[in-house]
Amino acid sequence: MNYTISFQERAKLGLEELSNQSPVTLAMAIKQVQKLKAQSKSENKKKRG
Repeated sequence: MNYTISFQERAKLGLEELSNQSPVTLAMAIKQVQKLKAQSKSENKKKRG
């Protein structure tokens, strides 16, 4: 990683990367949240107390 670039240049590169990604629909986002919630559930989790 090039650490000599400015924050503005880094932000510009980030925006370019985001513009190259395919758009996400609301249905896709909801499906992903449900999948993550299902994966995070565990009957053997330790309870914090």
